[in-house]
Amino acid sequence: MRKADGEMMQKSVWLPILLLILLTSLVSIFLPIHKSFTFTDYRSDHPKTYYVELENDRNFQIRYVHSIFLTDVIESYQVTETDKLQFLSMQYEDVGIGLPGYAEEGETLVIEDGVYTLSYDDNRIQSFVLFVGDVDADLAFKYRDKEINLKNYLARGESYKFCVQRLSWYQKMKGVQMNGEQ
Repeated sequence: MRKADGEMMQKSVWLPILLLILLTSLVSIFLPIHKSFTFTDYRSDHPKTYYVELENDRNFQIRYVHSIFLTDVIESYQVTETDKLQFLSMQYEDVGIGLPGYAEEGETLVIEDGVYTLSYDDNRIQSFVLFVGDVDADLAFKYRDKEINLKNYLARGESYKFCVQRLSWYQKMKGVQMNGEQ
């Protein structure tokens, strides 16, 4: 065998290996495998995604100050096996707009020490739109004992679609990770 034939065989062996490595790298960059809570610009031609990685804990809360009563409202959710959002309960201190004083079918209302807890039997949704008010009032996302001030990341006066979705590494790099340290 001539030297040129040996070099040719080496090149022909390495080419498929390099192509396989390149293909694997591309797939891993663009394959959506990272399950995350996402807040995506709702009315934008070029929506930006803000995310918190979803780990084993499937429970989370959204805490906000009610715009009229100026008291905390805590909404508790759970992510289902099919990545839907199951509304578990809502806690509040005052009754009025958006804060009912009674339970409807499929709900239970308990009042204890001046705190209303409205629980839901089976209220599941795929997503919801969150409006970030342009007021100096708290709006927080609580997950794994860490509370993230959403107004440090999301623009006031804007709406965001909130859901659980899988992101690729590329999408994560284009988005903004909300880690609560800002």
